[in-house]
Amino acid sequence: MSKVVAELKYSAEHEWVASDGAGPAGIGISAVAADALGDIVYVDLPEVGATVTAGETCGEVESTKSVSDLYAPVTGEVTEVNDAVVGDPSLINSDPYGAGWLFKVAVAEEGPLLSAQEYASKNGGEL
Repeated sequence: MSKVVAELKYSAEHEWVASDGAGPAGIGISAVAADALGDIVYVDLPEVGATVTAGETCGEVESTKSVSDLYAPVTGEVTEVNDAVVGDPSLINSDPYGAGWLFKVAVAEEGPLLSAQEYASKNGGEL
């Protein structure tokens, strides 16, 4: 089973949100999604300064199996993009909750998010 981190919130589309309420929120894709995609070979992320809207596509993740849209779990302005993951997308597979984070957003509004427990029970992950 894929790992689900208890401290994070999740979208129904498999993105995670790490927010302490003080600064920009980190965004990535869950280990459940990374495992389902297989070997990730390319990511297309929003640019710094772009506005993303919760529930709308903001990029894509390409694996050896398929191409999947990346959905914004929150609305706000992108403040940082993880250049390391753009250069080496396999970081998403090896460390989806750490080095494989995708981008950060100054959150204006959260979309509908699930708790880690809700996400794990719906998607077969383990806390």
